[in-house]
Formats: sequence, C-alpha cells, structure tokens
Amino acid sequence: MRRKVIAGNWKMNMLPNEAIKFIEDLTPLVKDTKNEVILCVPYTDLFYSLLTAQNTNIKIGAQNMHFEESGAYTGEVSGKMLKSINVEYVIIGHSERRQYFNETDESVNKKIKEAFENELKPIVCVGETLEEKEAGKTVEIITKQTELALEGLTDEQVKNTIIAYEPIWAIGTGKTATSEDANNSIKEIRNKIAEIYGQEVAKSVIIQYGGSVKSSNAKELFEMSDIDGGLVGGASLKAEEFSKIVNFE
Repeated sequence: MRRKVIAGNWKMNMLPNEAIKFIEDLTPLVKDTKNEVILCVPYTDLFYSLLTAQNTNIKIGAQNMHFEESGAYTGEVSGKMLKSINVEYVIIGHSERRQYFNETDESVNKKIKEAFENELKPIVCVGETLEEKEAGKTVEIITKQTELALEGLTDEQVKNTIIAYEPIWAIGTGKTATSEDANNSIKEIRNKIAEIYGQEVAKSVIIQYGGSVKSSNAKELFEMSDIDGGLVGGASLKAEEFSKIVNFE
C-alpha cells in the first residue's frame, strides 16, 4: 500500500520569522497524521525551518537545485549544499521553472540524477498546458515528460522518485481537474513507468496531484485509486487550511 504524501510548495513566499511561526502553528495540527508532511520552502527559510521542524513529523524540502555539484553558477544552489544542512526533499522541474527559467526535460533529468547523488528525494513535476489539453495531447505530453525525466535511473531510484502531476492550466487558477480525470492521467503516468521499469516499480512510485488542491477537494482527490497525495500551492500558506488537507480523512 503506497503512503499518502502531502507537500506544500510555498513558492516565493514567507520570510524566516513567518516560516518559524507557520511550522509552530502547524505542528500540533498534523502530529497524529499517518500521512507524510513536507514543506518546500524558499532557500532563505530552509535553515530556520529545519531547526523549527526538528522533533516533529514535518519534513523540509527545497524548491529547486542545480545539476552541478559546484562551480561558476552565480545565484544557484547545489544538491550538496542542500544535503549539508539536512534538507530531505527537493522539487524539480516545476512548470514555473520550465516556463520562466527555460528548464528543459534534459536539465530536469540531470537534476534528478544529481539529487540522488546527494541522497535527496526528488519531487518531479509533469503537466500539460491548456492548449495541449484542448488538442487532446495530455497523455502524450505527460508520459513523454515522465520518460525523459526518469531516463537513466535505476529501478531503485525510480521507486524513490515522487512524481507530481500538475496540469499547468490548473495551477493557481482555481480550476481543478476532476478527480476522475486526474486519476486517469496519473494511471497513464504509472502505465508508462510500468512499460519501462516493470509493474513492481510502477506500483511503488508515489504520484501526487497538484493544481488548486484545497481542503474542500482534497478528500475526493486523495481517495482515488492512483492519487498518492498532493503538491499544494496557495493552500499551503495557511497552517489551518494546510492541516485540513493533510488530515483529509
């Protein structure tokens, strides 16, 4: 039985003092959950968040990393740097990174490999645009992105990769894929993994849904057969709302 993993992506929000208060407020609200709780915070919040989350069931992740270990990459942060302060998770290939910062399937793949080199657990985002959806290309796009992201990984690495299916047209728009559509898209991703790596690996992979997840739709989404939790954006910025998503039962 796959576990449910609920990750908050704060994006470019929260100062360190706000992050500390958020985690202090969230801790008692989620302490009894059976689900995995992750907060992916801005770089400036990482150290404070890690300290505050010590001795809780809240894990801390970063929102991006570079695919090189070190070098002349002004403004970038390496996997080795993240690991050095005990970051556990890292989001890779979010659609906003692809859209605004020209990330490609190739760079996403290189980042995933570097994450594993540093014992970081990647949360890899895939998803189609509204134009691609309307053209009937959803399955083609998301399965190709998945295939290219995982290229060259071992079976064990694939098993330890979290995939977040985030239809781009649903991110921050208030629009959400129906639970059936989201589940069907995630099934297609799982089928593609099975085709390449076999059923055992495919059954082990955590695949989340992301795209305007909130407390009012979390239960319906997360109870679908193939949806293993969510990557939550705006709703992860309020402790009480996020806790309701985590405790969706």
